Parts: sequence; C-alpha cells; structure tokens
Amino acid sequence: MSSKPEYDLFDHNTAAIIYGYQQNAIQRMLDFDYACKRDLPSVAAIVNPTGGGNHQGFWGSDIINIPIYKQLKDAVTHHPDADILINFASRRSAYQVTIEAISFPSIRTISIIAEGIPEHRTKEIIARAKQNEKMIIGPATVGGIKAGAFKIGDTGGTLDNLIESKLHRPGHVAYLSKSGGMSNELSNIIARNTDGVYEGIALGGDRFPGSSYLDHFKRYEANPDVKMMVMLGEVGGRAEYEIVEALKNGTITKPLVAWCMGTSSEQFSTGVQFGHAGAKAHSDFETARAKNKALKEVGAIVPESFNDLDRKIKETYQSLLQQGKLEPAQDVEPLLVPMDYNQAVAQGLIRKKPNFTSTIVDDRGEELLYCGVPISEVFEEDYGLGGVLGLLWFKMKLPEWAAKFLEMVVLITADHGPAVSGAHNTIVTTRAGKDLVSSLVSGLLTIGPRFGGAVQGAAEIFTEYFYQDQTPKYMVNDMKVKKKNIQGIGHRIKSVTNPDMRVKIMKEYALKHFPVTETLDFALEVEKITTTKRDNLILNVDGCIGALCCDMLRGIGYTHEQVRNFVNLGGLNALFVLGRTVGLLAHIIDQKRIGQGLYRHPWDDILYMLPEHPDNQNN
Repeated sequence: MSSKPEYDLFDHNTAAIIYGYQQNAIQRMLDFDYACKRDLPSVAAIVNPTGGGNHQGFWGSDIINIPIYKQLKDAVTHHPDADILINFASRRSAYQVTIEAISFPSIRTISIIAEGIPEHRTKEIIARAKQNEKMIIGPATVGGIKAGAFKIGDTGGTLDNLIESKLHRPGHVAYLSKSGGMSNELSNIIARNTDGVYEGIALGGDRFPGSSYLDHFKRYEANPDVKMMVMLGEVGGRAEYEIVEALKNGTITKPLVAWCMGTSSEQFSTGVQFGHAGAKAHSDFETARAKNKALKEVGAIVPESFNDLDRKIKETYQSLLQQGKLEPAQDVEPLLVPMDYNQAVAQGLIRKKPNFTSTIVDDRGEELLYCGVPISEVFEEDYGLGGVLGLLWFKMKLPEWAAKFLEMVVLITADHGPAVSGAHNTIVTTRAGKDLVSSLVSGLLTIGPRFGGAVQGAAEIFTEYFYQDQTPKYMVNDMKVKKKNIQGIGHRIKSVTNPDMRVKIMKEYALKHFPVTETLDFALEVEKITTTKRDNLILNVDGCIGALCCDMLRGIGYTHEQVRNFVNLGGLNALFVLGRTVGLLAHIIDQKRIGQGLYRHPWDDILYMLPEHPDNQNN
C-alpha cells in the first residue's frame, strides 16, 4: 500500500478495484493515468460476478491485461496494494458490495456511484464506515479526482476536457460539490482563473452523503499543497452549516470561496425539489440564500450570484500570489493519448481498406437491410422466402413468378426419404448422440457429384452445348464419345410411362409463367433422344431444376454469359443445400423424438471378402 499521508486519499501510485464491468469508465481512467505519466495503471483489478478472465485495455497504444475476478474477496486478496473500491454495482446490490468492502482492512476509500439506495441502508453504510475508519464518497456520485494522479471512473468527462481543465497536473485549489456535473464545471472555472485544481470531490446528490464537506475540508486544511478551497453547496439540508461553524471556530483557516445553488427556489410559491434527493428546503434555515448569508458572515468569500463565482475565485488566488503564499504550478505537457479507432472513424480522421466486403446485408443502422431493403419492408410487402433469396442471392427484387419458383424448388428438394446418402448419414450421426449441427453437417457433406450435385452438373452441361448453338443430338453423341453420363438425365425408378410428379409440376409451372424456357426446351429435346434408348433416361428432377434455374436467370434479365458465370460460382447447388437442409433437420428431430439408439449395420447386409490366411496363400 502506498505511504501517502492521512490527508491524501489518492496519489500518483493509487490503485483501485472496480466493481462492475464498466469498460468505458475503465478506459477513461487508464487514458487519464497515461496522460498524467503515471508509472502504473490505476486500475488494479475488476470484479465481474458473471465472469472472470482478463480485460484488455489500452495503455497509450499498447495493450494491457487487467485481471477480472468473480468475487470481491479474491480481488482484494490478490491486490493488497489497492486501497480504493469504485463501486459501480446497481442500487439493488450496492449496499451489500459496500458493506463487504468495508470489512477488508486494505480498502481505505469506497466510491459508490449508484443513486437511489434506500436511506436507511445509506445510514448503515455511514455508521459502518466510521467504525472502521473508511472514507465513503457517494452514493449518487461521479466520484472525484486528484489532478495529475488519479480519478474515479468517469469524473471530469472526456480526456480533452480533463486536459483543457489542467487536471493532468496538480494546482493549488481544492473543491467540493454535491453535483457531479457541476464539479466538472468547477474544474473548468478553477483552471481558467487559478493555476488549477489540486483535488476535487463530488459528495453525491442523495440526502445522506457518505462523507461531508467538513470531512474533506479538514483534509485540505491539513494539506500544505492546498492553498485555497472552493465549495459549491445547494438548497436543502444543513451540511453547509458545519462549514459555518468550522470557519467560526478556526477549524478552517484557508481562504474559502463558497456558493450555495438554488436561490431561485424562493421565487416559487411552494417547495421545489431540485435535481438531487436532498435539494429541497424544508425550512427557511435550509434555503440557499440563508446558507450563503451565514457563510459570508463568518468569513467565507461569497459572490453575489453564481455568475460572479469565477471572479471571486480569481481575486482570491491573485491575493495569495501577491502575499507570496504560493508559487504557481508549472504547466506540464501531458502524454498524447492515441485516439480510439471508432472515434477516429466517426470524425473522419482516418481511412482503412476493409478486410471484408458485403454487398447484400447491412446491419449497422437502426434497421437490418437486405440489399438496401429494410427488414420491415420485407414483411410489409410479403417478400416471402423466394423474395428474400432474390435480395440476398441475386441482389434484386424478383418478379412474383421467379420468387415462387425458388420456393417451389425448396419444397421439392426438402427431402427424399431416409435411404439416400445425406439422410442416412444424418440419421446415423444423430443416433450416435451427436448434436444437431454435427448431425446436419454430416449429411450436408455428402452433397456432391453423386448426390445433389446433378442440379449444378445438369446446368453446366445443358448451357455448355446450348449456349454454343450445338444441337441436342450433337450433345448426346459427344457425351457418348467422351464416355460421360449426362447429368440430369435418367432415373432409377421413374420413366416415360411412370413420370416423376415433381418434374411434371415444375415443367407445367414454367411453361405457364416463365418468359423464357429455352434451356428447358433444349433439355426436353435431349430427353426425346435418350428415351429412345431406354424409357427411364428421362429428364429427372435435378436436371429440370438445373435447366429452369438457367431460364429463370434469363427471365430476370441475365445474359448467357451472366448465367454461365452464376452457374460456375456453384450457386445452383445452393438451392439443393437449402432445400435438403429442411429435410435433414426433420430427420434429426424425428430420430431424437422417437429415441433411437446407436446404429450398427447388420452383418447380413455386408459382404465379407477377406483373403486367405497368409500361410495358405502359397499352397
């Protein structure tokens, strides 16, 4: 623990434990530390009840790791030099955290940020703290700051404001305020009219602050580096009268510029509650005017209004200079803290080439955009699955016939029973007890040239010959010479006399709604030739989908070259993958629902063809 004198709560080596994972406040503390040229960060540890690990923060442009603990006792045990707890717990748990912190000998000061803690709880905290000789700042406070040394949480606002208010190095003026917002204003006023702030504390806006004006002014009175003091009081309560008595009896002898806010409350016919819980006068004694009068009568320097506060501060400081009671603090150049990337981007100060490019989805704004279309519009105009596929896959709003065709393909390819390779793999994996994603992937991985890939292959073959103005007969003969099967032609069961209903449905739909069916027409001419050899060499479902996908692209404005480019991307297999995913998921759910156990293939379905024993092979 640092060997600072009793009158100083903070110094250049003060280390704090942060309760609550307030990442912005933590970084602001680190940035202030760095600008002040501290040797070590002021944040020693973080307590986050929902998770441990490490927090990565910036120390200038370097990354530092700050340990995160789930329990306060662990943080205190591992960081005995940390004597400040900054309590960001909510008002529901701030009391329990504070009471626990008071019990640790190494914790000397506790700042309670939360407001709205029940008053009887606050009184108990105050009593426990006094018994254990702890200093409480708050509740309902932003905290405080020791210029050039340490700040609590978000005190002082942004780093630019801190530097402008000269808080990166100590001056000779100490101040107290109930209001956190007004403490920032005081820092700025003091910086413009004196050599700057030595220390400032925001006591907190609740009716019963954990420490009083007098508690801190006694420290400032004892501190030889503090040459003058500023107090910003407010209407309501009687805490300022402790200062009246302290001035009267000589407990406070240093110059004190004081002003109590809320003199306008007397203009209202009924009692007015100002921003803070304690900012309401319950008698004439508690009015701001009465307090200002009492302070002035015992020697405090009290302006005529808040607008005159800066002049009184300047006059008091100048008087001390003329009396030779202080040497002005020397200006110190703070270390430059690099700007955060997001902040720099927002201000347009940097540019960077992206690593990823998305031309279909933007999720950065208030509403998700699919290819420029707000998600609300997708539902309002009933885009449906086919319409969304159009936006995401083809980057356009598809005509109704095309959107419906895509949905038709998904429905038709959704499943083809449990015996096909994809479903078989999925079922076996599911029965082995694997999770949903693993089981799904095991089936999807079988999709390829022999399972599902015929959609892609058929489109490639049909367009290769048709787009080069070759005849169907030439194609059939050429494929025969090359000893290659025509993908998309042939079915194990279906035939000319036993047609596939799926193909029939798609053909009838296309012939009725598609503006172009050139690829389908070519494929059907091929079918006429192949079925003269065997009646089951028909255009199958994969071939029909492949041909019609090409015609759909032509129908929405694609050229032959653009169709071929899309086919070459492997995009048509995506339709089969999308549709078959529905069926594979259904098999997973089905197997888990009926509780099927581990699958073992039956022996009688395996042909065992082992060689003879090696000893017998030469006989």
